[in-house]
Amino acid sequence: MAVQTERLEIAVGDATMGAYLARPAGDGPFPGVIVWMEIFGVNGHIRDIADRVAAEGYVALAPDFFHRSLPGIELGYDDEGMAKGMEGLHALDADEMIADARAALAALLDCSDTTGEVGVIGFCIGGHMTYLTACETGVTAAASFYGGGIAAPEGPGGKEATLSRTGGIRGRILCLFGGKDLLIPEGHVAAIRSSLEAAGTDHEIVVYEPAEHGFFCDRRDTYHADSAADAWRRVTTLFAQELKR
Repeated sequence: MAVQTERLEIAVGDATMGAYLARPAGDGPFPGVIVWMEIFGVNGHIRDIADRVAAEGYVALAPDFFHRSLPGIELGYDDEGMAKGMEGLHALDADEMIADARAALAALLDCSDTTGEVGVIGFCIGGHMTYLTACETGVTAAASFYGGGIAAPEGPGGKEATLSRTGGIRGRILCLFGGKDLLIPEGHVAAIRSSLEAAGTDHEIVVYEPAEHGFFCDRRDTYHADSAADAWRRVTTLFAQELKR
């Protein structure tokens, strides 16, 4: 399916959040999907994912939630990029992240070619943002890839722990992890599973035992093709079942 792209600026209170929008060619309407970036910004990899999502028949919006600290950054997957991206990570605050999520959702719903159904997908800190978005906005479906810090005792900026918000999830959530991910302890995955089960949330947790952190990104040394292919199959199935009903 052909894809059309553009850049947007989204108001978040007194701030402005840049975003990349990809939509299928045609009249629609289409469901929407928020695509949350890694610490490396809305770079080529994230734009590629937004394009892939759009090619599946969704209006895909990839917002820059580093807009307060490192607006517009596009970093590479090297030591320099990692160091710079960590600056943005440490500047995050859960209340501001929630405000960004709500603004992104509103921007998608305001598009003339979208339906009222919205999903969300994200990677690394964007996987955390995906979980937080599901907790706080009531999106219909969520796919969180290797979301770090979800089970930490405090949320970003020292705010309420993200895992404690699990009861707010109203849609179906898919959480994907690598079995060899040194950044997300096995105990955190178990805690997420327990929290979702206790809340009675419609969920699936998948652990790809051979995979490391970042296994979905074909621009990283940790890319794992088999795990990435299976994860994409699960994501497209989730979105088709939940957003195109």
